[in-house]
Amino acid sequence: MHILLHYCRLVAAFALLNLLPHNLIAQQTSERSITAVRLSAEDAKKIRVDGALDETVWKTATIATDFRQREPRENEAATENTEVKVLFSESMLYIGVVAKDRNPEKIISRILQRDKVMEGHGFTGFPQFAGDDAVAILLDPFHDHRNAIVFATNPNGAEFEAIITDEGREFNIDWRAVWEVRTMRLPDGWSAEFAIPFRTLRYPATISDKPWGFNVYRVIRRKNEEVLWSGWSKNAGGFERVSKAGHLYGMSNLPRPGLNMEVKPFVLTGGSKDFSKSNASKGLGRLDAGLDVKWEVRPGLSLDMTLNTDFAQVEVDDEQVNLTRFELFLPEKRDFFLENAGIFDFGIKNSFEAPPFLMFFSRRIGIADDELVPVIGGARLTGRVGKQTVGLMNVVTEAAGDEPLTNFAIARVKRDVGGSNYVGVMAADRRNTDGSNTGLGLDATLWLSDAVNFQSFIAGTSTTDKSDPNTEDSRLDDVVWRMNLDVTKKKWGLTLQHLMVGDDAEAGMGFISRTGIRRSDLFFRVSPRPKFSGLRVIDIFNGGQHISDLDGNMLDWSTGPFVSMDWESGENLFFYYSAGETVIDESFEIADRVNVDEAQYDIRAFGISASTSRNRPIVFGLSRTTQDIFGGKMTNAGATLTAAAGSHLKLTAGWQHNAVDLPNGAFDADIGSLRLTYAFTTKLVANLLLQYNSLDNNISANFRLNFIHRPGSDLFLVLNENRGAPDTTIWSRQLRDMILKVTWLYRL
Repeated sequence: MHILLHYCRLVAAFALLNLLPHNLIAQQTSERSITAVRLSAEDAKKIRVDGALDETVWKTATIATDFRQREPRENEAATENTEVKVLFSESMLYIGVVAKDRNPEKIISRILQRDKVMEGHGFTGFPQFAGDDAVAILLDPFHDHRNAIVFATNPNGAEFEAIITDEGREFNIDWRAVWEVRTMRLPDGWSAEFAIPFRTLRYPATISDKPWGFNVYRVIRRKNEEVLWSGWSKNAGGFERVSKAGHLYGMSNLPRPGLNMEVKPFVLTGGSKDFSKSNASKGLGRLDAGLDVKWEVRPGLSLDMTLNTDFAQVEVDDEQVNLTRFELFLPEKRDFFLENAGIFDFGIKNSFEAPPFLMFFSRRIGIADDELVPVIGGARLTGRVGKQTVGLMNVVTEAAGDEPLTNFAIARVKRDVGGSNYVGVMAADRRNTDGSNTGLGLDATLWLSDAVNFQSFIAGTSTTDKSDPNTEDSRLDDVVWRMNLDVTKKKWGLTLQHLMVGDDAEAGMGFISRTGIRRSDLFFRVSPRPKFSGLRVIDIFNGGQHISDLDGNMLDWSTGPFVSMDWESGENLFFYYSAGETVIDESFEIADRVNVDEAQYDIRAFGISASTSRNRPIVFGLSRTTQDIFGGKMTNAGATLTAAAGSHLKLTAGWQHNAVDLPNGAFDADIGSLRLTYAFTTKLVANLLLQYNSLDNNISANFRLNFIHRPGSDLFLVLNENRGAPDTTIWSRQLRDMILKVTWLYRL
């Protein structure tokens, strides 16, 4: 009853959203527009996707131009001109971009590998370009002002695609689509020609001339100049703000393929040797097969099915040392769970800490105690139905080790309210012979103005335990709720948050860092733009955090400033200082090495990091953090080096040294990594990742070769080797395996 009462109160509050004045919740969109030109069958045959844009039909297209700066001088005209045109045929959408440059010899283009042209910002997660000149296209076919797809490239013709969810709340760079792009260097710049099959896109079934959301984003890298066709304002603007995109007209009477199904079988062979076991050759001669199917059930709604799923091609996790008392949060890297992942977001994701609460965390499926659990199969239904965004997923994993046969089910619905707001509901259920865990939650996002965003959720869980006869069979766990207010202006910003996690909250399909807490955060930002020393902007944050138990007893508090300084050249300097206290009410071991006793401890921390501009072929990064904590001291020093030799070879090296000196003991922990990437072409890339972990006395190597032998079809060769263990020498062989996997995509 306690949980249901919370739910009812929240539903009543969310219902008031529909009563708010329209001008409060509706988001203004740009007046900028461009009209796509329909090609005749004869003209469509003349299009050659080569980047030249020299066919006569391109001359008939309307032009989107007059790009404006977002950086460094907001609203000023771009220093280099950009022209964009849009054509379409019965099967293909063509977008042509001419990126003019008065100094074409200074264009920077070192990336050839797929999916590397853009990335999520390390702090905000919003889309940003990597180290090259580049251009990105945003398409919002449903014109819902919230969600969009992105296609990007650089002068090398490297391909990049992504999905933006909820105006940048999620920027999913792991979505893979079938399309192509070609580029060409020009005497006065460069050009790009995008060819996107309509079968790759999802759009409403309409014959009317309802516009699509449309935007274009360009970076002139040597100047660190970012320009947009629409939404360039620093006040509530940006490429991720789908509601600020312009309009693409003319997209009517579009094709509707009959079956619109993609079938993708795979075959896999390989073997492994586990030298730590007596039967070292176990697993040799493995032969397996599986199938993935994608079907557009109705316009905008896709059903994905997978059978005998295998993730052998996925890159290994980065080595980490856990110097906290909480669980590490490792990112998802498996394709099936990454596509449309933003739909299933429910909870909080933070940049510098593990998420305090997520109702759904996909690594709970198919991974247990860092060991892989075979996935028998699954299905996922995602997309748009009217004003609803929906997501349904069910996955079944095999019995393996201590894990019984388990079913994972999740349901998500978000209802559009006004311009860019939504009210949502989500349910997650994990069920096997040992029992079940079910979560249910409501959430909402409300834009009170272009710059003021309010987010809230409430969730509760219920657990049934059948594994222990002495345990209560069924119980309600507890409630988690949060309210958050963000104000984002050009010169200042404000974040207010309060979170409550019940003592017995348990998310069997999710992630909870800490239970039994009330947490309040307050941060204020000012962003002066001084006109000296080549500085572009200084972001100064100040505020703090207070965490108590549910009875109000203090557990942690901290306060202090942190400052980020960005130069026009691209260099960055970041430093912070914080002071506070922490209460350890239950002793624990740091990194399974040193015990921390129950007590109340003072905390003092200082950190500094610096990096050179990514414009350069060699980029350095340095960092150092010192903490007085747990009655002792912990320090971390790190360095990174990234070097690019032309557009084919790239090297990234990193080293972290951790020194822990506490009353009950001391230890050092070193993590090293070396990554070599050689892009033979945009379709053939080899990666080698070497990692060293001194705590585990381990060296690992992961080699991956990916050949896209035809659009949407891949060949993967993966080699892994692990050497060393805590009780052996560093070169003692532990594990070796090899996998060859081939996929084929058939469109029906």
